[in-house]
Amino acid sequence: MRVAIVGQGYVGTELGLAANRAGHTVFGIDVSESRIAALKDVGYPTSIDYSAISEAEIVVITVPTPLNENREPDLSYIELACESMAPYLNAGTLVVNESTSYPGTLRELIAKSLGDKYLFASAPERVDPGNREWTIEKTPRLLGALNEIALNKALEFYKSIAEKVVVVSSPEVAEAAKLFENTFRQVNIALVNEFAQIAQGLGIPTFETLEAANTKPYGFMKFLPGLGVGGHCIPIDPSYLSFKASQVGVEANFINLANQVNLNMPKYLVERLDDEHKLSGKSIQIAGIAYKPNVSDTRESPALALIELLKQKGAKVTWHDEIVKEYSGQKSDPLTAVDLGIICVAHGGANYQPWIQGKTKVIDVSPGPNIGFEKYL
Repeated sequence: MRVAIVGQGYVGTELGLAANRAGHTVFGIDVSESRIAALKDVGYPTSIDYSAISEAEIVVITVPTPLNENREPDLSYIELACESMAPYLNAGTLVVNESTSYPGTLRELIAKSLGDKYLFASAPERVDPGNREWTIEKTPRLLGALNEIALNKALEFYKSIAEKVVVVSSPEVAEAAKLFENTFRQVNIALVNEFAQIAQGLGIPTFETLEAANTKPYGFMKFLPGLGVGGHCIPIDPSYLSFKASQVGVEANFINLANQVNLNMPKYLVERLDDEHKLSGKSIQIAGIAYKPNVSDTRESPALALIELLKQKGAKVTWHDEIVKEYSGQKSDPLTAVDLGIICVAHGGANYQPWIQGKTKVIDVSPGPNIGFEKYL
């Protein structure tokens, strides 16, 4: 099949590579010239020119769906994609939306804006950056379509890529399932973050308690506390579900509270540290500003909020990240002896010897396993 993929970020690129491996003719499109330049050796042609869509049998939308300044859904990238592709679509072309959004986005926005000459399906992305076990081929794919013709065509495409495709009754079910997957994680991370604060107040060790609870062989799933949540899914998707819920008159209490608990974790940490160490004038270094281990993505990273809050307390803050290297015009500093070192994300192979040798006080607030420092949360 001839496949055009609109949006060449991490999701679009992974899909393009997978489709290419499956033997499809792939063309990638992105509005960013610098992004296209960075993909010159990706293995399939890419361009800012939408005209290649005229040759495509399938067009897949994989553009960002962030939140605006009020933490409400921002669908401007999807709207721009539809507007830009419309002049080049041929009748009968299948348009698939992989971008995460609230239920009704395919039917009420994409299909309505493009018209009834085309076929439409929803197959929300399930890409987990840095996960080598659950690749795009291994992860089951959800698929819903507006009619049977669209479903069959989309099914043929995704079956060539994914080992398992799960057909659902409507695009809205696929869209809602994607949101609920990450809302489940957001709520449970917020719960364990709240429990960490309770455990601190009670004077009992959080991680030992969680390990004890995890010995129950049924009815329990272990989550670990951390500085909050980051990336393009868990901090974003629940707000899309909450927004849509409010439109139908339902108050998403758990979702909204979970958002607030996780967003508040950097503030909780800073207030606790200030009580214990009096942060004003202290030299503090952050290790790991990416949102998760072994990736360079800093979107919604709670470490960035932590840095700003520490500065507001009068601390002298630097950061180190062996993968990110540069952020907002600033370069990663080498680890060096400071008054306080905070591990927010522990990348594989990270070397904390400069802190150890310099007798730096180190606290570990990363949500992973113990790496040799006492867990602080």
